[in-house]
Amino acid sequence: MASANRNISLRALRVFCVAAERESFREAADVLFLTSSAVSHQIKHLESELGLKLFERTPRSLELTASGRSFYDDVRPVLDDLDAVTIRHAKAKQTRSLRISVQPFFASELFVPRLPEFVAEHPDLDISVDTSDESPEKHPGAADVSIRVFGKVPPTLASDALFPLSLTPAGSPEFYDSVKIKSGKIVGDFPLVVHESRPRAWQEWERTSRIKVPDHRNSIRLDSMIAVARAAERSMGAALVPKYLSDSWFDSSSLVQLFDHELRTKDTFYFVSRKEDRNNKDIKLFREWVLQNFADKR
Repeated sequence: MASANRNISLRALRVFCVAAERESFREAADVLFLTSSAVSHQIKHLESELGLKLFERTPRSLELTASGRSFYDDVRPVLDDLDAVTIRHAKAKQTRSLRISVQPFFASELFVPRLPEFVAEHPDLDISVDTSDESPEKHPGAADVSIRVFGKVPPTLASDALFPLSLTPAGSPEFYDSVKIKSGKIVGDFPLVVHESRPRAWQEWERTSRIKVPDHRNSIRLDSMIAVARAAERSMGAALVPKYLSDSWFDSSSLVQLFDHELRTKDTFYFVSRKEDRNNKDIKLFREWVLQNFADKR
């Protein structure tokens, strides 16, 4: 049995077919994003390897020879079959997808930095991550799985507790230096940065810490925890930030802990999915990875 000519590339065959269909090296070059000279070189190499003249060339036209027409008629169906196989398997691969929703601060500080590990382990899984929804107590309808804060997870959802939400007072190093306490009371200016979803968090911290916060104080309200942390970093005031999620900020001294006392909320970060989806292979793989990386990491 004759062996295949290993010097003939699949690319050369595709270039030949496009040139035959367009009857122009220039047009073939435009279609294939090549130069005309590159197309001409591929055809000449193919003719040399086959020992056939494939085209009749004139200054004004390009036509297939009889041998070229016969070769085209044999090669084109083979390339079409190869394209069909490639598309079929590509579609099969794309059917494996996982839609993930993660609250923004969790995503930026913990989830996204570690996500490449999971992607590398499962390259055939198409992953989509939505970090646009700040709201707690919610599993977005478009998501397969989510990582969010819940006080109590609805019974319609399967859930795994990751770690409780504790808030700690933080500010810039310059702000820290300006804080003064006298007889259990903060004196002087102590502007607050408040997350709109937790408008009474500072009052709860004051009650549990037994440290009096000034009654007449300026405050700025922001609708995302990332914005809250950034505002505190810029010395705009004191902020209550999630302790574990803010480790990188504390490690880099972008923020410093203003007081030792933390506000232990009634909320917990959970990994959740719909109960009917819990046995999905990809969800199970992702759940195991999330629990290994984030559960009880305090």
